[in-house]
Amino acid sequence: MEDAPIVVKDVNGNILADGDTVVLIKDLKVKGTSVTLKKGTTVKKIKLTEDDQEIDCRVNGTSIVLRTEFVKKG
Repeated sequence: MEDAPIVVKDVNGNILADGDTVVLIKDLKVKGTSVTLKKGTTVKKIKLTEDDQEIDCRVNGTSIVLRTEFVKKG
């Protein structure tokens, strides 16, 4: 029996795919650092993960995982 493909959606319900560009909808503090990502920051070339609530990405040269509830498709 095959697993159903994971569908990842942004805060507005738009389907996200590898390589998409997203925009943060609120300021986010990055755990373990003093960095705060500002609302409106554009994140390019996202990568989907095994979890439908998270995406991998790079912001200012740092690899981080973002929750999909804080991004919208850009």
